[in-house]
Amino acid sequence: MGRSNATDPRMENEPQMKIVSLIIQLTVALGLLNVWLLRFNRPTSYRGGFSKSMPEEFAAYGLPVWVLWLVGALKVASALCLIAGVWVPSLVVPATSLIATLMLGAILMHFRVRDPLLKSVPAGTVLALTAFLLATTP
Repeated sequence: MGRSNATDPRMENEPQMKIVSLIIQLTVALGLLNVWLLRFNRPTSYRGGFSKSMPEEFAAYGLPVWVLWLVGALKVASALCLIAGVWVPSLVVPATSLIATLMLGAILMHFRVRDPLLKSVPAGTVLALTAFLLATTP
C-alpha cells in the first residue's frame, strides 16, 4: 500500500521550502524595484562600463534608449507580478522566467563591454535565485 504524504519524508520540508521560496520571490521583486525605481540615476559599482546611471549603462552597452525603457518596464512589471504572486501563484513562473531571461541578457551585456566579472554578480545572483524559484515552484 502507498505511503501517505503525512509520513513521506520528502513532504516534511515542504512548508519550509514554501517559506524559503516566498522569501526569495519577494527578495527578487524588491531588489528589481530598488534598482529600477530608487537607484535608476544613482551610481553603483556594478554598472556596466564606466556608467553612473541606468541610461548611461544602456548607452555603454550600445543599446538604443527604447531598449532601456522596454527592459525597465518588463522588470518592474515582473517584480510586481512576483509580489502579486503571493496571492496569485500562477503569476510566479511567467514572471520568474522573464526575469531569468533578462538576467542572462544583463550578464551577456557585461561580457560584451568586457566588464570585470564582479560587475555581473548581481545579475548572476538574481539568475540563480530565479533558477531556484523555477525549480521549486509547482
